[in-house]
Formats: sequence, C-alpha cells, structure tokens
Amino acid sequence: MKKIISLIIGCSLALAGAALAQQQDEQQSPQKNKRAPEKTHATEAQPRANAAKSQERPANQTGETKHRSATNEHGATNELGSQKGRTTRPSREAPNAETNASRHATEATNEPQAGKNRKERAGEESANTEKTRKNEQTEQQRNQQTTERKPGQGVNQPATQAGTAPANPATNQQTAQANAGAKVKKPAPQQVQQAKSQVANFKAQPKPQQVPTVTFNQNHRIEGSDHWQGEQYQVFRSYQPQWHDQGWYHSHYNNVVLIGGGYYFFNNGYWFPAWGYSASAEYYPYDGPIYAGHGAEPPDKVIAQTQDLLQQMGYYKGEVDGLLGPLTRDALTAYQADQGLTQTAAIDQPTLDSLGLA
Repeated sequence: MKKIISLIIGCSLALAGAALAQQQDEQQSPQKNKRAPEKTHATEAQPRANAAKSQERPANQTGETKHRSATNEHGATNELGSQKGRTTRPSREAPNAETNASRHATEATNEPQAGKNRKERAGEESANTEKTRKNEQTEQQRNQQTTERKPGQGVNQPATQAGTAPANPATNQQTAQANAGAKVKKPAPQQVQQAKSQVANFKAQPKPQQVPTVTFNQNHRIEGSDHWQGEQYQVFRSYQPQWHDQGWYHSHYNNVVLIGGGYYFFNNGYWFPAWGYSASAEYYPYDGPIYAGHGAEPPDKVIAQTQDLLQQMGYYKGEVDGLLGPLTRDALTAYQADQGLTQTAAIDQPTLDSLGLA
C-alpha cells in the first residue's frame, strides 16, 4: 500500500515538475521570440539607414521594408525556424538595396553632370552663333564703308555721313562730283572710234522746226557760269556776243566757216557764233563757245560725235544732227552730273576729255 501511495506521489511530483518545466519553457519562448523580431528589425533598419544616406532610395522599397518589419513584429510565431527565415530575408535583400541605392546615387551624380554638359554645349553653340553674327555684321560694315568710301579717300579716313553739314563746300562739291563720276563708265575706245567713223563726212543742216534758233543779245551771259570754278571754264564766264561784219572777222580770225546755217569763227580751241557776218546765215541753236581742241575740227562734227556717244550710253534720245539743241544739252547735263563734272550743258574741255573726243 505504501508502495502504491509512494508511486502515486512520485508520479504526481513528476507531472507537477513536467508541468512546471513546460510553463517555464512557455515563458522563455516569448522572450526569445521578442528578441528575434528585435534582431530582425535591427537587421532591416540597416539598409534603410544606408538608403537614407544615399537620398535616392525609392519610396516603394522603403514602404516594403516597413511592411516586412511590421509583419515580423506582429506576426511572429513560436517556431524558431520561421523566425530565422524571416531574419535572414533582410540580409539577402540588403545587398540589393545597397546596390540600388548606389545605382541611384550614381545616376543622381551623373544627371547634374549631364545637365551641366548640355548647358556647356548650348552655351558653346550660342557663343558660336553670336560670334558668327558679329563677324557677318563686321563684314557688312566693312563692305558698306568700302562702298561709301569716295575716290581718293584713304583707307583709314571715314566717309562723310549723310546729313552732316559740309565744313568746306568747295571740297565737298568736288568730292561729290568725283563720287558721282564713279557710278558711270566712260565710253570704250572702240565706241569712240565708231562714233568718229560714222560722222567722218557729216554736214549739219538747219532744222528750225525741230531745233529753234536763238537771237542775238549783246547782254547775253552763260547762265550759271559765274559759279563754275576752274581755268577751263574761264571762256564761258567771259563770253559776250559780238556783232561785226565780214571784214572785221577776217581781220581778227583766220578760220571762219559756214556750219549748219550759221558762220562760226575759231579761237584758241573754241568755236564761237560770228554774229553779223551774213544776214542770210544766222541760224544758231546755241549762243556760246563749243570746244573742239586745237585740231579745229568743225563744230557740227564735234557735236555729232558727242551725240553719237551719248546715244550709245543711253543719255541722248534724239537724232544725230550736229545741232546743239535742247535735247543734246539735256543729255550733256545728265552725263556731266553722273561723271561728277560741272554741269554746263555745253561741250566744254572736261566733258570732251571724259568722252575721249578731245
């Protein structure tokens, strides 16, 4: 009996000891489980800290890490194997997180550098464009200065600006005349020879219907001649018509001829109307000197050669008739203006030299 009671007591004690041991094991297991999530949380916190340092960790990875941490904290079980599996998962993902963070950090570093390179290229292109534009403007200004530079002006001398009051009217007038003369080419030598050959046997005929005659006026003066500067225009400034008979003209001049309905006398390179020489031949389309040079070529032939050349150059629209009428004088004025000569509307020495007929 005592043995049975002792056996029962021993079993009871064993059961009680087992129950106590089981209770202690259960109390120790939660503590281990708590330490395991804390270890897991610390392990997972390390890649997040590394990602925060790189400042380029995507938001979805951070959210996923937090989700896994919350799962480990709240869904922990008593199985140590499962806890270890969850503990090792962050360690497998940590290199990937660090690799991703490094890649994003590299991209973040390269992106400003690429932007900087793009800005530098854009700046270089803009600088090249600006340089090209300045070069074009400089070339245009140089061409404009070359075009505006007047004949005889030095390379470093600036052209006169438009609208500037001339300091020396005579000098500026000569410069303007020379500049105007550069606009029109002079007749070619073959044109001069052609004009001379075409009127080699020319004789002018009076045409009072087409070219009216002028009348004698002893007070007549060449209009505007007092402003013509130069020795070559002295004969025009001093010209005054004279009325004499044939005896007087022959006693003073050796060369008196009938040309185109009127008598002319030759003196020092010029032909003049011989007013009063004959009452039946007083047809003079122009009352003034006509330059012919010292060769004393008849005045109608000189006028015809001049008309032919001016016609070839487009100045004279009339007929080559050897008469110094209004159309011929208008053509002379236009040619003289373009050549920068004094506008005399007459056949003078500078004009005949310019035409190559002197």
